[in-house]
This record gives sequence, C-alpha cells and structure tokens, in this order.
Amino acid sequence: MTGKLTFRAAGAAAVALAVAVVVAACATTNSGQDTGTPTASSSSTATTSPRPTATASSTAVPIEGQCDTGKLTGSIGRGGGGAAGSVEVSLVLTNTGSTECSLQGWPGVSFVGDGNGTQLGAAASFDRSKPHPTVVLQPGGTATAPLKITQALNYDEAECKPKAADGFRVYPPGSTESLFVKDAGVTACTSDTISLLTVGGLVAG
Repeated sequence: MTGKLTFRAAGAAAVALAVAVVVAACATTNSGQDTGTPTASSSSTATTSPRPTATASSTAVPIEGQCDTGKLTGSIGRGGGGAAGSVEVSLVLTNTGSTECSLQGWPGVSFVGDGNGTQLGAAASFDRSKPHPTVVLQPGGTATAPLKITQALNYDEAECKPKAADGFRVYPPGSTESLFVKDAGVTACTSDTISLLTVGGLVAG
C-alpha cells in the first residue's frame, strides 16, 4: 500500500511540474504582446522639420538619378511679373554636387516662419497646365519653377491671420528631405484654409 501511495504522489508531482512548464511557456509567449508601452521597434522616427501636406511632393517614387536634396541649393529669382493681387517669381534649384542629376515634376513649397522653420498656412497647389519634362542638371546647372504668390492683403485679416514669413520650405520632387529658401519680403496667411502659393513644374534654366 505504501508503494502505491508513493507512486501516486510521484505521478501527481510530475503532472504539477508539467502544468508549471506549460504556464511558464504561455507567459513567455504573451510577454511580447502590446501592453500599451511603445517598444524600440514601434517608436516613431524624429524629423528635423514638419512636412507640408500631401502636396509636398509630386512624385511618390524617386526617378532614376534623382538629385540628392543635400546637394541642391534654392533661391528666388525674377519671374513673369505680377497680376492684380499677386506676384510671380522663379524658384531656382541649383546642383552643387560634382555629378549630374535629374529632377522631374513639381516641388513642394510652403511658407515658413518664427525663425525655426514652422510652416505657416497651407502648402502650395500645383499648376499642371504646362509640360514638366525630366530636367538633367550638370554640376552647377539649374532648374526653375514659376511660383505665384498671392498677396495676403487680398483676404480679410481675421480670416487670413497674416504673418511675415522667413522664406520657403522646398521639397524637390520625389524627396522627403527639404531645403530652406530665404525670402524675408513675403507675408503668409497662417490659416491653413487659404493657399497663397501656386507652383509650376520644373524646367531647365
């Protein structure tokens, strides 16, 4: 009788040990589930500057040989003049690299201010009325896009909420990296329901 009890006790201990192993395995499996605390893999990537709206870039996928934003500089040049309540200038992108590169499409443009790159108002809309061929830039070469700037004073001050801008944030077509183009003589509407900017496709020149 004692032998049978010993055998039963040993069997019960084995069953208890098996159950403990199963529970421990389940706990290990569930430990990787989302508990509401971000893990290293789910943390967001920091960006140096906020990106404009969906109109920031005309090309979702970069073209072959596309210019590296870090090897481009931007400036504002003479444009086609102005019309009632607006002025047109040229946005000029220059290849400062040592090899040729290409651009194609519309650059994303928005006003920035506050001395820290804060976007002011809505990003530029695209003027798609003219061709936008691929532009090949040799080292030192330039591509230009017409940029129409509507005067903020055309709008009711309470609606526009005008503010002096520092210049423009520009995203070359197909790029998620931007460059800053200084132009202290422009005024933005800080309301994101008003777009003062219209940009055309890049062309050689």
